[in-house]
This record gives sequence, structure tokens and C-alpha cells, in this order.
Amino acid sequence: MTDTPHFPLSAVVGADDLKLALCLTAIDPKIGGVLIEGPRGMAKSTLARGLADLLASGQFVTLPLGATEERLVGTLDLDAALSEGRAQFSPGVLAKADGGVLYVDEVNLLPDHLVDLLLDVAASGTNLIERDGISHRHSAKFVLIGTMNPEEGELRPQLLDRFGLNVALCGHTVPAERGQIIRRRLDFDSDPQHFCVEWESRQQSLRERCQKARSILASIPLDDQALAQITERCFAAGVDGLRADLVWLRAARAHAAWRGASAIAGEDIDAVAEFALRHRRREQAPPAPPHNQPQAGQQANPGEGQGQWGELPAQALPVGARREVPSWPKKP
Repeated sequence: MTDTPHFPLSAVVGADDLKLALCLTAIDPKIGGVLIEGPRGMAKSTLARGLADLLASGQFVTLPLGATEERLVGTLDLDAALSEGRAQFSPGVLAKADGGVLYVDEVNLLPDHLVDLLLDVAASGTNLIERDGISHRHSAKFVLIGTMNPEEGELRPQLLDRFGLNVALCGHTVPAERGQIIRRRLDFDSDPQHFCVEWESRQQSLRERCQKARSILASIPLDDQALAQITERCFAAGVDGLRADLVWLRAARAHAAWRGASAIAGEDIDAVAEFALRHRRREQAPPAPPHNQPQAGQQANPGEGQGQWGELPAQALPVGARREVPSWPKKP
């Protein structure tokens, strides 16, 4: 664990979809990171910090909102290059985040060119700085976590699409769950060390599960059968480009590894569908119901229309979306 205790991810109440998406991205950073949408006060930074503890380095780096390009990518000292014959590199945020989590709060308020650069490096795993014919390259492999409140401004569609997965948090939490969240937060704030010790066995189990998933990931084939299912569903969803297909396939493989399976199955494809499609799906008007279906105001199944916890109305989901049953925290 790090010197400064972070709230353990295993102790977070609810947010199962988000916890799963974060772990899948930790298993395979090539998925392209997670964009978290939701109002303030939803523990987005707490979840991101908890994720850092599951990685080998435990590194957690925050990109300040007012950061410059040099602060992000680093700088080259040309005077040192001329006098000493070598480029002296001063690392930026990307270098410091290598092997850990790079957290960008309010990513929709960052200048577009910085977001674009950030996503380029996250995809390649390498940062290249060039200045006046001198260059420096370094590893920049990190799990990218961005957050935004849509009420404070949208992210351009071109940049939105480049985030691998997208999860939306709802601020309406049932009273029992709210009470449990507050109680655990108070316990942590009063004695962080003791709280982390109490949760260490569960946190260690989570670390081991992620590590095992990473170790078997490459042995799980990105097979043609899974790809065919995904491409058909992407076409049906009307998504532009091919990024959704690739992200969905990688996320499904990471989910198979998360389960400890040796191949991608239908349940893996279904489990990550909404993560990959939510920010890429074209909004469409719902089709008229067939004559043998209930009319408006009627309900075919009394249990339909409720969310995962039974408190969210169907209207809380995007048009055409389907809430998947998360795989958190089943054992493999």
C-alpha cells in the first residue's frame, strides 16, 4: 500500500458498473481508459485512487485543470543539449504517471488540444517530445480516468469517442445505501490506517484477481466468432467508425480474464456492451410497439423498468440502452 492511505476500492459501496469498468481497464490499459460522467459528490476520485492500489506501482497522478502542455508532456533543456551534447529532459505529468493511474477531473473543461494529446499518448503508451531537431521518448503506460459533469459542458464527440469505456453515475441513491456510504467514510476519516487494515484481506483478494487476469489475458484469443457478434451489434447501434468494435472486443477479453475463463463468451460481450456503446450509440426514436404488446401506460412485467437496485426508473437510461447485470464482485 502507499504511504498515504487511500480509501480501498473493495470498501466502496455500490457503483458496481464503474468498479468493473475500472478493473477491466487495469487488466488491459489498451482498452483506452474510462470516462466517468455524473454530478459532483459521487466519489469519482475515491474510486480512481482505489484503483491505483490494484496496480503494481500504486502510482496516482492528477492532471491539474490549468496545466500547460509543457506540464503535461515535459520539457527539453536546449542549453544543456548545446553545452553538454545531450538533451536534458524534465519529466511532466505523463512520465510521472507511467505504470499507474492518470486522473483528469473535469476533462471536458481542458483545452481540446491537451485532451487530444493525452489520449494519443494513452493509446500508444509512449510520449515523444521534439524541439528544434532534438527529441526524447519515454514510456507512458497508464490507466486514464477522466471525469466530467455534463451540466458543465460537453466533450467534443471526436474526443468523447476516443475514451475506451464510458460509465454514468446517478446521484439518486437509496437511503440505506447512502447511510452505509457515509458510515464507511466516517470510519475511514477517523482512522485511515485501521480502516485499511480491516479491509486489507478483501483488497488483497481484489489485487490478486486483477493480477491473475493480467497474467492470462494474452492467452485468451480475440476470436472471429466474438468479433462477428460485436461488429453486428455495433452496426445495429449505428456507431460511427471502428473504435467501438475494437474497444468492445478488448473489454470482452478482459472480462473473460476477470472471470478466469480461457475464451470470450456471450456473457463477456454482454457485460461490457453498455460501457463501449453508451457514448457512441446514435440516439434513435423508440420503435412503435407491435399490436400484441402493451400500449402506453401498461406494463407487461411488474418488475420491468426498475434499475439494478430497484430504484431507478427506465427513463434514467439512454434511449435504446439496456442495463447489463454487472459481474462485480463474483469470484472466477
